[in-house]
Amino acid sequence: LLPRGAWWLLLPALGAAAAAPFLALRRLERELRGERRARADAAEQLDRRISELFSLQELSYVLSGSLQARRIAEQVAKYARRFLEADGALVALAVESDRGARQGAPALEVIAAEGTLGHLNGRHLVEAEPCIVMNAVGRERIDSAAAPSGGTVPLLPDTPVRSAAAAPLRAHGITLGVLAVSDRARGEFTTEDLWLLSTVATHTAVVLANSRFFEMIRRGKEEWETAFDALTEGMAVVDADGRIRRANRALAALLGLTIPAVIGRHLVEALFGGSKPAADLLETAVQGGSPASLVVRSESLGRTLRLTAAPIGDGGAARSVVVLVDDVTEQLALERQLFQSERLTAVGQLVSGVAHELNNPLTSIAGLAEFLLEQGQVSDADRQHLQVIHAQAERAGRIVQNLLTFARKGAPEQAAVDLEDVVARTSLLVAHDFRMRGIELDVRTGPGPVTVRGDRYELQQVLLNLLTNAAQALGGLAEGRERRIVVATAREGDRAVLRVADTGPGVSPDDAPHLFTPFFTTKEPGEGTGLGLSISYGIVESHGGRMTYAPSPLGGAEFTCVFPLHDGTTAGGTGPSGRERPPGVPRPRAVLVVDADPAVHRIVAEALEPAGFRVDAARNGPFGLKLASEREYELVIADARAAVGPGRGFVDALLAARPEVRGRVIVTTDDVRGEQEARFRAAGLRTARKPLDPHSLARLPGLGDADQAPAGRA
Repeated sequence: LLPRGAWWLLLPALGAAAAAPFLALRRLERELRGERRARADAAEQLDRRISELFSLQELSYVLSGSLQARRIAEQVAKYARRFLEADGALVALAVESDRGARQGAPALEVIAAEGTLGHLNGRHLVEAEPCIVMNAVGRERIDSAAAPSGGTVPLLPDTPVRSAAAAPLRAHGITLGVLAVSDRARGEFTTEDLWLLSTVATHTAVVLANSRFFEMIRRGKEEWETAFDALTEGMAVVDADGRIRRANRALAALLGLTIPAVIGRHLVEALFGGSKPAADLLETAVQGGSPASLVVRSESLGRTLRLTAAPIGDGGAARSVVVLVDDVTEQLALERQLFQSERLTAVGQLVSGVAHELNNPLTSIAGLAEFLLEQGQVSDADRQHLQVIHAQAERAGRIVQNLLTFARKGAPEQAAVDLEDVVARTSLLVAHDFRMRGIELDVRTGPGPVTVRGDRYELQQVLLNLLTNAAQALGGLAEGRERRIVVATAREGDRAVLRVADTGPGVSPDDAPHLFTPFFTTKEPGEGTGLGLSISYGIVESHGGRMTYAPSPLGGAEFTCVFPLHDGTTAGGTGPSGRERPPGVPRPRAVLVVDADPAVHRIVAEALEPAGFRVDAARNGPFGLKLASEREYELVIADARAAVGPGRGFVDALLAARPEVRGRVIVTTDDVRGEQEARFRAAGLRTARKPLDPHSLARLPGLGDADQAPAGRA
């Protein structure tokens, strides 16, 4: 009838002997109950530890998923909020800017925030007032707090929460930021919670530090690679065997290969095909030395290269060497040109005075020898001696004249000179002599005039000297060998270019540096003075130009003269545009012909000039457009193929600039039919078919009534 477990109430009624078993049973029951509680507590602790281990394993997966700081922070904030059963979590990292910092307070930026703290994402934390987050950062240890029932604690000065914990993110002795959680669902944060928060913060700090180091290495690598490829000089990293392990674009371009094709090649073999000085340079650098720069000529590339090598390492034998490959071909050429100019100037000053002093005695010698030759009483033997004296005096006089020309100072006569006209006139002078000697003269000119400003006769002297030298070089060729000289003029950008090349034996590499030196000659004694090229060099320089030598693609020598291009048509020009019309003389009727064929110009001129027309000819579209914008024309006769640029015809450009001349334009073409004819007629243009002849030109529309029609400006 007693309640269960209340049997011990009967013990006082029993004797001591009878109660003893019951007391022992009671002790045993208490012990069993304590053991059950201990086992339950141990099981609970074991479950918690296992849960924490699984949590840390998951954290390792989270932290290994990325090396981007923001991504890491986002994953850590989600993880901390979930496993600590918190309503909010945030990760703030230190920033380099000290904007708004006061009293030395660290500057933080929230880069990840979850839950109830999500509104803090992106916020800068620079407040110096006491709060849980700033306390953790400032004291460099975990800080936590829980408010009494109904109260709050400051996670941040303006962010109150019921409970909060914050752990600094420290690695390698540097505080990187802070990890904070707030409002645990089951009350305040326990010691185990703080231990887990500290573990998470430690692992997170290490990964964030690695992320920062990785970003620094990545950024440094990108900057180095950008600078490596941006260098205009070739650069390579080679191993101890001299093979290229890394190369920049400049080196690949120098070798005419792609970067992958360069990797693995032996640097010295790729550049020079073998060079002991270059190989010794690399070997010295591999051994840890600092060799001096080396300039080596690469025959395979046709360039002169400067090599600079340095070991990669801190002394001792290097496993890698960095090599800078600088193309100094043009630099050396400019240095030689400067040295040549200085040498010519010095020689010019010397010979100027000598030449003047020689003129008077040479005049007396030649004059008296000629006077004695005219005397009848001179014997035949003496006459022969006098003839030799007279001839040699004249030869010496020519040498003196060349010296004076070479040493002459002052600018050449300034006038617009067409190089094509100079070539044509000079070719006429030598054509007969060349034919007699079996030399072919190949003249190549462009579609329009190549005009420079200078002295026509000096430029003709330069060309004549070059042609004479080329002919003399061809004279020594064996029978059956081709004897040809090519003269070419061209426009290259804003420069006018004159080239003379031959099929002769060329110039030896030893003689090439001395070609423009006064009195240097490769001819036999008595055959040349060695002044022709030096005089020509000085004339070209006085015209603001430059003369160079290079082996010719034809197999012989090639001399190139480059001058500033002159586009003006002012006084001194060779065309009718260079002449001013005297006052009172009526304006001549003018026709503009734009056609690449000189025969068309000739036909139009023969047909119209006797009738009082002035015919201006342009062999290309740009020059024709320039004339049409500067002068007045009754009529414009243009070939349908004339163009002023890629895809833009001359006629279209003219009408776009001056639409009012539409009725005074005639388009000539080989075949006008179908869509092309329809396009011209739709544009209000008249057409004329080739071939043109004087009779058909006389019947062209617009010429018959030219006398009555008012002159227009096209």
